[in-house]
Amino acid sequence: MPGRRQDAITWNQLRRHLGKVEKPARYTGGEINAVHKDPQSVDVLFALAFPDVYEVGMSHLGSQILYSVLNSRPDVSCERVYAPWRDMESLLREKGWPLFSIENRLPLSSFDIVGFSLQYELTYTNALMMLDLGGIPLRSKHRGPEDPLIIAGGPCAMAAEPMADFIDAFALGDGEELALDIVDTYKAWKGTGKSRLDLLVMLALVESVYVPSLYDVEYRADGTVGKVSPVPVKLDEGSYESIKAQIEDPDIRRSCFPEDMPGYFVPPARVRRRVIRSLEAAPFIHEPLIPLMEPIHDRVMVEIFRGCTQGCRFCQAGTIYRPVRERTPETISKYAKELLESSGYDEVSLVSLSSADYSHIETLLARLMADCPGSKVSLPSLRVDSFSVELAKMLGASWTGLTLAPEAGSQRMRNIINKKVTEEEIFDAVRHAFGSGFAHIKLYFMIGLPGETDEDVEAIADLARRIRQTGRDMGVRPTIVVSVSGFVPKPNTPFQWEPCIQREELRRRQRLLGDGLRGPGLSYKYHDVEHTWLEAVLARGDRRLSEALELAFRRGARFDAWSNHLDIDIWEQVFQDTGLDPAFYAHRERGKEEILPWDHLDSGISKEFLLRERERAEKGYTTDDCRSGVCVGCGVCPKLRVEMSLK
Repeated sequence: MPGRRQDAITWNQLRRHLGKVEKPARYTGGEINAVHKDPQSVDVLFALAFPDVYEVGMSHLGSQILYSVLNSRPDVSCERVYAPWRDMESLLREKGWPLFSIENRLPLSSFDIVGFSLQYELTYTNALMMLDLGGIPLRSKHRGPEDPLIIAGGPCAMAAEPMADFIDAFALGDGEELALDIVDTYKAWKGTGKSRLDLLVMLALVESVYVPSLYDVEYRADGTVGKVSPVPVKLDEGSYESIKAQIEDPDIRRSCFPEDMPGYFVPPARVRRRVIRSLEAAPFIHEPLIPLMEPIHDRVMVEIFRGCTQGCRFCQAGTIYRPVRERTPETISKYAKELLESSGYDEVSLVSLSSADYSHIETLLARLMADCPGSKVSLPSLRVDSFSVELAKMLGASWTGLTLAPEAGSQRMRNIINKKVTEEEIFDAVRHAFGSGFAHIKLYFMIGLPGETDEDVEAIADLARRIRQTGRDMGVRPTIVVSVSGFVPKPNTPFQWEPCIQREELRRRQRLLGDGLRGPGLSYKYHDVEHTWLEAVLARGDRRLSEALELAFRRGARFDAWSNHLDIDIWEQVFQDTGLDPAFYAHRERGKEEILPWDHLDSGISKEFLLRERERAEKGYTTDDCRSGVCVGCGVCPKLRVEMSLK
């Protein structure tokens, strides 16, 4: 039977060795508001697995929401597990201990379901390390009826193929309802004596669940994807009849149980993303977990709206989280007050992809200041305009720093990427900032964007120098920090067909930019080229990359996203040994008619819209934000049967 109830690691066993590891609080548990249930008193044990260290995972709002949602069910116990740092991994292997959960120190293999949150491609080897340490076979095909069900969600699930051989089922889209549907499906299967294959078939019938083992991928002679085909599954008569009987939708019955194939189940050709229709009615955390050590973001968080319609053509989040769904100011203020009172924090962060776009942001801030006196309010994402500067000033008169993201230095490039901000608006914003007492301005840019020239790169430095001079002319001694990342073409965006520039060329452009950013008051920071390269390989990859991922893990790849921890020599040797060409994934322009490895996973955005946006980018045309009332025809609202909700 699944969910082997193995003995937990005792506190006495653990505490004698915690002095051997850095930051023991990562593993002790016992946080305020943590939920402790008797594992024997519930029907389903769920391990919420975050493939990074404790302080990163504890800053992830989505994980806290799912933790609360799952533990609200009396028949479910949800516990947490994070990626152990290298010292703790060594200790676990030395002692022969399995990776264990935070709450009850249960071995990972004793859970019924292990659910990974895949937020970033460079955490994939961490996920494999966690499975291995937990005593769970890495590959789905090697797991038996006694092994946990391994699921994964998060933005990377919308381009799942590199991890497809390791994950039993992917949850696509918003997880609040979907996680409970998966639990209910598992619970209906558990104890029936049916096979693991029956469980996978049952999961494939859940809206927005993708079971990769039920799909076959064919490749063309040139290495591109030729076809992704659902694999008909022959079920025994009892399973066939019982599973079919549970399907009420006649269209699903006809397509998944075709009359000309009696006894067979046929998975859906495409799996569509799940969307919470009303964020106002969505579950919320009333008692947040309080970490035992400082997390990356040390404050309580309230999601004020989900989705973004700015339409930046490089931005994956802007497509896979559409449409915009807002909470009312009253609900946000109520939640913020509850969180502050139940946590002891004195700061609340208003979370979204573009917080200044909230319909009633000024009303909301005024209400929060009245309802939560003495508490700080922060907006983690601001537009490049004077309005945003005024908001920042409202939130903290003592602030001296401000972060803005023009993304490109020239107007031509900003039009290409649909970053609808003009140079005049940028300088209006910085003058407003300097006049409001801000002396430290951080500017985010990307280089390597489609259509970029040396002049566009040099325009970044020119813009930064002119902003510095603007401050000096106003009697300020400004510090301008220019932070630059390399462009990675992401799935489900208008730029998904574009190549990522070669590493040598990216280094050259970094040097070119650095030459223009010398002098007092200017600071230059840039992302490591190797991180950009590996992210591009994995983000645009197909199922064949599983060989490279497993081999890289076996050879010691861990924490690839961390500075100074990515061993690029491992990856280069792995690609050579597996016969995979990383340039095929990272540096190749995709054909317009090419089948992309993620095309069978439906974000709701039509491919026609993305191609149209790519063509507009080539012509330097911008596209309106549909919040203005003009539908841009992306396809999300009619396809997902949901409407934009502005409060």
